[in-house]
Amino acid sequence: MAGSMGGFNAHAANTLTAIYLATGQDPAQNVESSTCITLMEPANDGRDLRISCSMPSIEVGTIGGGTVLPPQAACLDMLGCRGPNRDHPGAHAQRLARIICAAVMAGELSLCSALASGDLVRSHIALNRAAPATPANTPQSSVTPQPSIADMRSASK
Repeated sequence: MAGSMGGFNAHAANTLTAIYLATGQDPAQNVESSTCITLMEPANDGRDLRISCSMPSIEVGTIGGGTVLPPQAACLDMLGCRGPNRDHPGAHAQRLARIICAAVMAGELSLCSALASGDLVRSHIALNRAAPATPANTPQSSVTPQPSIADMRSASK
């Protein structure tokens, strides 16, 4: 697993930010909210894997701000956590936070599985992301080079 300043996780910020944008959250809260600790350990005499994900500072809301935009409101409706919960204040925000944490945990498991099996490296090589730069696959610059100060001095003589 990759270590980061925001916790011990592989890529929690990617999943969190995608859901934030889809549900009308403030994407600037990504830094604090992506603090995450993902743990994986063997269970049942090594036959199973126990995975846990803790996101202690996730910041979400289900009323106001971007949550009122039609596409974002539709996503919150689909997740069953749009607007206030009149019977249990804060319950919809708690539900959204749990959904985000569950999605992060699924992404962590998927990425770590791809790393462990070698699929991540193989797919990057297959998609040619490891190809060395050549004139054929390197974009040409459209910027005209500027003359150096020495060139300008010699031209003025």
